[in-house]
Amino acid sequence: MRWLKPKASDAKKLCIEPPEPRAGRHGIAIAACVKNEARYIEEWVRFHQAVGIRHFYIYDNDSTDETCLLLRSLLSEDALTIIPWAGRMRDAATSAVLNGQVITFAHAILNFGGDYRWMAFIDVDEFLLPKEAATVEQALEAVGDFPNVSLPWHMFATSGHETPPDGPLTLNYTMRGADPMTTKENVSNFKCIVDPCEVTEVSVHQFQTRAYGDLTANDAGKRFTRRARKSPEFYSNQFLQLNHYYTKSRQELMEKLARGWTYDSSATKYRDKVLSIVKSIEEDMMEDRSMIEFIERNHIDLSR
Repeated sequence: MRWLKPKASDAKKLCIEPPEPRAGRHGIAIAACVKNEARYIEEWVRFHQAVGIRHFYIYDNDSTDETCLLLRSLLSEDALTIIPWAGRMRDAATSAVLNGQVITFAHAILNFGGDYRWMAFIDVDEFLLPKEAATVEQALEAVGDFPNVSLPWHMFATSGHETPPDGPLTLNYTMRGADPMTTKENVSNFKCIVDPCEVTEVSVHQFQTRAYGDLTANDAGKRFTRRARKSPEFYSNQFLQLNHYYTKSRQELMEKLARGWTYDSSATKYRDKVLSIVKSIEEDMMEDRSMIEFIERNHIDLSR
């Protein structure tokens, strides 16, 4: 892999040569970066196991809680790979901080992508929710052979919880921003599911592929350019919805601000950004019980 020309605007992209598909490749893998996620990692794993995820590639940024212990207790070696991934890198020419998630996503594609039909790149506060089918792979049938799918964030805030409520996260948070395609700053974005053997450019929220460049599809298979996917016409959650549980309770929001973000060099900038996002979400909300309905319909057990 190689870095693009090191401008400030390019510090979050990598060009790669797509890996060769291996014989018998199939299924879906998730690649995610984690740090001290013991509180919710079990629910996230159990849910994604239930919707058909074949393997979890977890890039652990020096967790000091029980995150890795829990993962190993939940998943067999055939379903889990934990890669230690601590530290921060800078571009030697510009001193720009290189986005750690982009590096891990490229690493996952290049080293493991040849085994899978799909790879999803999400965080552990994000859940891939099939709307009609029972699994993510079934939900992706609407896309056909197209290699690049973009799912808009459905942003959930506190749902009125001051402290962490008892029971599963996914059953307790039902209030989200009403418009996933809002133009409010930092509130609208995407996460992607791609055919790893076609990817030529990697970022956190967007990918390019060998045959289609920056064209990406919504969950219904409708194709748009990377820029045009921000238009209201791109929106669909008919088959697959990405739930982003951004704050959880108010107490956890305050803890989030106190921790800061591993890949952001300015704690003040991060705090201001997060509070602005929460304000924007809570200005216009709607109830969304589709996750609860899915869990009940498919009899998914998320309990410890």
